[in-house]
Amino acid sequence: MRRKKRSLKKRGKKFIRDIVIHTPVINMTFLLVMLWMLFSAGIYFGEQGAEGTSITSYGKALYWGIAAFSTAGIADMPKSGIAEFIGAIWIILGSLLFFGAIVATVTAYFMRPLQRPSKQIIDTIEYNLEQLDDLSIEELELLKETTDSLIEHVEHLKSVRAK
Repeated sequence: MRRKKRSLKKRGKKFIRDIVIHTPVINMTFLLVMLWMLFSAGIYFGEQGAEGTSITSYGKALYWGIAAFSTAGIADMPKSGIAEFIGAIWIILGSLLFFGAIVATVTAYFMRPLQRPSKQIIDTIEYNLEQLDDLSIEELELLKETTDSLIEHVEHLKSVRAK
């Protein structure tokens, strides 16, 4: 049970590391946060002096920015025309970036194995093994030599790691 927990924890760490290293999640998150802060400042300054506004602080503008792009709904709309315009641009841009980041991350993560040469090598070997009956003697000999080389390589890697 303990070994399973460690293995699961190790796979979880590898999964997170793969996402961070091989997908655009960090860049997209950074861009989203920077734009959120910028547009929230625009909303806050656009609402200063507007009569009846509930966006009276930068913190409330930040909250409004999250509620707006996350499609959670907006209880209080900006009152000034410029703040409404800035808010509309933020809703569209923020939503595209937020959901785009999710789609880009998932796509990049699941497409990555298809781009690895080792995956192509394994697929080729599997295909050839499925086609054994159709292979000539020369092709079977080549496959045997390749497989023997692969076994030798694996044994070498094991001995190097054991040291």
